[in-house]
Amino acid sequence: MAKRGRTQGRRRPVEDVSGSGQPVNLEALQSLVSQMLVVLGEKPSRNGLLKTPERVAKAMAFMTQGYQRNIDHLLNGALFPIEYDEMVIVKDIDFFSMCEHHLLPFFGKVHVGYLPNKKVVGLSKIPRIVDTFARRLQVQERLTVQIAETLESKLNANGVGVVVEARHLCMMMRGVEKQNTVAVSSSMLGAFRTQQQTRLEFLKLIRRGSVGDTD
Repeated sequence: MAKRGRTQGRRRPVEDVSGSGQPVNLEALQSLVSQMLVVLGEKPSRNGLLKTPERVAKAMAFMTQGYQRNIDHLLNGALFPIEYDEMVIVKDIDFFSMCEHHLLPFFGKVHVGYLPNKKVVGLSKIPRIVDTFARRLQVQERLTVQIAETLESKLNANGVGVVVEARHLCMMMRGVEKQNTVAVSSSMLGAFRTQQQTRLEFLKLIRRGSVGDTD
């Protein structure tokens, strides 16, 4: 069974929204990968590994590109004034991230809902926000909170709900080696935290095959 929880406690500022903006030093990464291969007992000079340090460096730079992304730039021109106060949901957003404890991937789906407060965000920007934080070294719980607090802050939303469902290779390939375990985390802010009916509506809608489905 997946473990389900909601963030509790006092509100805190959005963590690491802007990113560092520093370019990745690919040469330094390649050197580190070469050293790692030697420590593991391999020969970086053998035919099959000649290009491996370069490939790994490029792959790591791609999988952590969220550090170079800026949320304000991403949202520039994508916030629209509108008199609409019903729930907006974008669900089943695929994501891939890297566990900061073992540098192994975890991946799954993100479901996002918010209650607008006189403005909405372009729907394509929500998956981009997810990717911005997912493409960093992460833990699932922090990823969940960062997405929720960013949306609440940038939209001044009346409420935000985020649910993340993920499989972790650090649990599947090593350690307990459980292949079918899914970790579930959630962050409920504003009306999603204080109003049970709002929270339950959100959780019900993200479980349906589509928003228009009937019971």
